[in-house]
Amino acid sequence: VQLQASGGGLVQAGGSLTLSCAASGRTFRSRDVMGWFRQAPGKEREFVAAIRWSGIGTMTGGSVKGRFTISRDNAKNTVYLQMNSLKPEDTAVYYCAADASGTTILSGFSSEERYDYWGQGTQVTVSS
Repeated sequence: VQLQASGGGLVQAGGSLTLSCAASGRTFRSRDVMGWFRQAPGKEREFVAAIRWSGIGTMTGGSVKGRFTISRDNAKNTVYLQMNSLKPEDTAVYYCAADASGTTILSGFSSEERYDYWGQGTQVTVSS
């Protein structure tokens, strides 16, 4: 399985970016989960958002709730992270990940250990 994250870049505070994560090498089932995590320099990796491939069941981390939206396009095997009202504290490397177990319940979406596959990360930098 390969996960290719893209769409990162430099944006001013208050701006928007959309990240994409293209998955290949596996046909994901409706109950499999795709997630976004981020890691800022000197900090631990943080959960951002996750969604089932079925689209039924999403979770967004508290620090980005109301500003970030996760979605998926099954036909393109791609998951998106729409980021609005960006803040300097959103600066981080953003990683997409796949949980192919098909058994994770909603409360487990934010747990890194549930994810089997990880992409290479894309840098998002928000200037003040």
